[in-house]
Amino acid sequence: MLTALTVCSPAAAAVPRSFFGVMSDGPVFAPTIDMAAELALMQSSGVGSTRIAVDWRTIEPARGALDLTGLDAFVAAAAQHRIAVLPVVLGAPAWAARDPAVPSSPPRDNAEYAAFLTTLIQRYGPAGVFWQAHPELQPRPIRRWQIWNEPDLGKYWAQKDWAPGYVRLLRAARKAVKAADPSAQVVLAGLTNRSWLDLGRVYRAGGGRLFDLAAVHPFSRRVGNVLKIVRLVRAQMRRHGDRLKPLVLSEVSWSSGLGHSSFNYGWEMTEAGQAARLSQALTSLAARRQADHIAAVYWYTWLSPAIGGRDSFDYAGLRRLDAAGRPVSKPALASFRAVVRRLERGSGR
Repeated sequence: MLTALTVCSPAAAAVPRSFFGVMSDGPVFAPTIDMAAELALMQSSGVGSTRIAVDWRTIEPARGALDLTGLDAFVAAAAQHRIAVLPVVLGAPAWAARDPAVPSSPPRDNAEYAAFLTTLIQRYGPAGVFWQAHPELQPRPIRRWQIWNEPDLGKYWAQKDWAPGYVRLLRAARKAVKAADPSAQVVLAGLTNRSWLDLGRVYRAGGGRLFDLAAVHPFSRRVGNVLKIVRLVRAQMRRHGDRLKPLVLSEVSWSSGLGHSSFNYGWEMTEAGQAARLSQALTSLAARRQADHIAAVYWYTWLSPAIGGRDSFDYAGLRRLDAAGRPVSKPALASFRAVVRRLERGSGR
């Protein structure tokens, strides 16, 4: 049984704005939503970075048929609001998949994925053609690239013994990233559940030198368990010689689906309970930022659908749509804003 940890930080150092991030997905990209307004609210709420899924399947459904219109619009809006972007590049289109009939199939040829990644870096990296084409923007080049999402789950990687295949993809991806932008950082896919054990599988498959930042998704009902997972992950990293390598919590969340969702994980709260967990978690993780080499924490997610979905994650947002499809803020956003402002001022109280 995981036990709760208490963290005292009477006079903590100021936490950098880049430490606090949110996931942007789902309704944020709906045509009825004012994406620029959402990013403006993120900025005013203290969000320094946003993580987005860059789905190869939808961007290049046929070989060479790239449609980067939507990604261009988001990157431009984020730059206008001085928010960094962390792309998680995932999904093999049918033409590039090992099993075209399976949406979570890994690529048939990792070189194809690497080529797609190279295209993205050449567009949005420090010498990117996107910035050259938009001189009206203050460039905010993308410098971190997360390679796939949760390969330990069949939902994202349709291969039971996933670690060796994922490490082969990671190797091809790292070579492509460093060739296109030598200073860019490779972020490991976020690992879930017993993430410290799955991280051990990555190391044993030869992946230890292939990522610059480790990443985990430490979902749990108790904040103390989240901290415990981080501690176990750090122990695994020390065991493999990565004592100082940074760690990203690329998804942290509590659902406010209590009484609404039917596909549950045991972590469901009321909206007030979600807000309280957020405040406690961000404060505790910020207090452990330096000791555990935590580079960033991303709340999952910014904007959720309207009440009525069955999945617990449909209620994870800091905001949600109302019955008319308009975005409204939940108590969690007020908690996020208050915690971030307090921690960025350098007070742990």
